Amino acid sequence: MLPPRRSEYLFRKNFKCHLFQSNSIMCIHNNHVNKGITIRIQNEKLYTECSVATMQANEVAYGLINNATIAVRNGRIEWVGDEKSIPTSYQGMQRESLGQRLVTPALIDCHTHLIFGGNRAHEFEMRMNGASYEEISDAGGGINSTVEATRLASDEELIQGALGRIDNLISEGVAVIEIKSGYGLTIDHELRMLRIARHLESLRPVKIMTTWLAAHSVPKDFKHRLDDYIDQIAITGLRQAEKEGIVDAVDGFCETIAFSPSQIDRLFKVAQSLNLPVKLHAEQLSNQNGALLVAQYNGLSADHLEYLSAKDVKEFSKSEAVAVMLPGAFYTLKETQVPPIAALRSAGVDMAVATDCNPGSSPISSILTAMNMACTQFSMTPEEALKGTTICAARALGLQGNYGVIEAGAQAELAVWNATHPAELTYWVGSSILHKRIFNRELS
Repeated sequence: MLPPRRSEYLFRKNFKCHLFQSNSIMCIHNNHVNKGITIRIQNEKLYTECSVATMQANEVAYGLINNATIAVRNGRIEWVGDEKSIPTSYQGMQRESLGQRLVTPALIDCHTHLIFGGNRAHEFEMRMNGASYEEISDAGGGINSTVEATRLASDEELIQGALGRIDNLISEGVAVIEIKSGYGLTIDHELRMLRIARHLESLRPVKIMTTWLAAHSVPKDFKHRLDDYIDQIAITGLRQAEKEGIVDAVDGFCETIAFSPSQIDRLFKVAQSLNLPVKLHAEQLSNQNGALLVAQYNGLSADHLEYLSAKDVKEFSKSEAVAVMLPGAFYTLKETQVPPIAALRSAGVDMAVATDCNPGSSPISSILTAMNMACTQFSMTPEEALKGTTICAARALGLQGNYGVIEAGAQAELAVWNATHPAELTYWVGSSILHKRIFNRELS
């Protein structure tokens, strides 16, 4: 059973976050002495004395407006621009000075596996002693060891573990988190993961997007019967998840140690028949033409892409799919094959950045660290990294126009930073410079 909703809960280890309602304002005050994060909702307000990285596509880097003002009403942005050009209709709004701080859209982590049981520190040690990703998987470790721990964990244990990781992301300005299943590998356990993911949205001020990832690995009882697993578990369970209304997209792991393009194609056909968008773990360890399969279905995204060829970049760019960069896995696995960033950039492919938070290949719950890694390891620019966690990440989740941008009509999901320039978000490592997050909805 899922636990009852709570109005007072642990926001991060060692300090509490108190929720209260006062007229139209809802605040969550972080009592940590060094953070001072306030998250609030208000019917209308004028935020002044700030620099705003709107992330709108224009000739100005970051869509940056200095000496800016943002008008918010009923949870949406109504106007953003130079403070000298505030329309008369907004002059009477209550004002809040942001003290010359930087404002960006609240960040988006568009690829995570953050619901899981246990951890795999022992496998990390094995890897540091020379074992490869494939060797650990073939020996019964890897994803399957987390599957066992996740199946054994109670709902409450999975919820509490996930909340700790979500709180880390919230403390770095994240407002939207994608969460995948994939550590259950039975219909019941996969459905349980998505139900828990939906429930997490009621416990924290974040939007959760759920992804069906039953085609993540093959459990022991289906070893050498991958086609049966796709038909009996991945596809049958997907139909149930869609009927229950707990799935937003469909994913798979297309790789030599997982599923073939033809097997993923069968899953995607069913997803398409259910009007569910698709995405894929593709070209992480070898080129299986997974990205081209995503393009064929005009999917949301292809993720990892270390082994995407220059030829395939050209074909991939003909679709609207986003290339999601996951430098945390590249770092943890000590990979050497870098995604073709220059080719993707030249082809005009939108590139997102995510933590890939998971217990094995990317035990990272810091979006700012992922952004820094995208720059230092993959040679993305700071502007590309910020786009990758705002406007491009929104596109990778089908949320474009509502999240990841500061413009009229968008959700008033904002992050206020103790910074003066957007490059500082990718520059600092190991600490959050978030001043506060502003969000536009109540906890249910």
